Amino acid sequence: MSDGITERVLPAFYEQLKDGLTFPLARENSRTRDFPAWRAEARARAAEALLRPPGPGPGPFAPTVRDERPAGPFSGRTVEFALSRYARARGSLLLPQGTGPFPAVLLLHDHGSEFSIGREKVVRPWADPARLPRATAWADAYYGGRFVGDELAARGYAVLAVDTLGWGDRGPLAYADQQALAANLLQLGTSLAGLTAQEDIRAAAFLASLPQVDEDRVGALGFSMGAYRAWQLSALSDDIRAAAAVCWMTGLKDMLVPGNNTLRGQSAYFTLHPGLHRHLDIPDVASLAAPKPALFHAGGQDPLFPAAGVAGAFAKMRAVWDEQGAGGRLTTTVWPEHGHVFTADMQDAVYAWLDTWLGAPAGTSPAGAPRLPRS
Repeated sequence: MSDGITERVLPAFYEQLKDGLTFPLARENSRTRDFPAWRAEARARAAEALLRPPGPGPGPFAPTVRDERPAGPFSGRTVEFALSRYARARGSLLLPQGTGPFPAVLLLHDHGSEFSIGREKVVRPWADPARLPRATAWADAYYGGRFVGDELAARGYAVLAVDTLGWGDRGPLAYADQQALAANLLQLGTSLAGLTAQEDIRAAAFLASLPQVDEDRVGALGFSMGAYRAWQLSALSDDIRAAAAVCWMTGLKDMLVPGNNTLRGQSAYFTLHPGLHRHLDIPDVASLAAPKPALFHAGGQDPLFPAAGVAGAFAKMRAVWDEQGAGGRLTTTVWPEHGHVFTADMQDAVYAWLDTWLGAPAGTSPAGAPRLPRS
């Protein structure tokens, strides 16, 4: 038996380690059969894995508006608020014309190893025109030539996008330095993935608190790493009432195989919660959002998430939503001809789904968008 490492930096005995992961807190394995009790127990375990820094939580948001761009069917503001007790961050806030309160979407940007722009990947930049060419090229490559935030605001949604640590105004990070940043945060008692999750929870709370926003109709949407953050946020935050995730879902064991991009490390640190997978698989964490509406899109040609892993994860989540009598609130779709992208046709399907569950434009509430109880 070899005790070395494989070509892609897996331990030679990685299969034995994978076999030892039995996910005892998964819904089908847990001894706690009462659903709310199970969710509370699993949520608490997930919260522990976030490695929140000790001490008091964040104080008031204390927002300020740094600039404003009134134009067309919606206005844009650069807002700055306390994202944690350590840092203030800037966000792009889009507000439809009118008085509201509006349905709202927290947009979570992707990774893509492009750190010079963050929120500009999903909201057309106006405060810094120098970023527009790179942002436009990114939208052309991955978003069908659209800025998703602008599309949503034109449909009647309030939209907020905030830079993750390392991107845009909070960077730029270099690809090779992600490991060092993650290691330094672990030395300081927290984790890069945990910090990102905590900041996303805080951003969702800020969006829900705005007077222009209907707190009962706040959703999350993301592509790639943003998709991971969107479904994770719905699982951990009661401020998010529905989440749409595009091109990030699989089972852990299907992802940790030779050749998978995750094995490079680096970007994996933004989704790595130490110790969590001793208890829960990836779709188990996502299932903590049940019975809230959830949408998952996958590209049939996506090299990052092989079909078997996607299908297994979708089936695992389906069992949880069905158990809760909420199968109609879970949408899982594989787009056979698409790769790792969020194209215009995929977006149109997401927008229609959001209209059903959150309601738009302003002042409307479709029959399919009930006021869901907070978990």
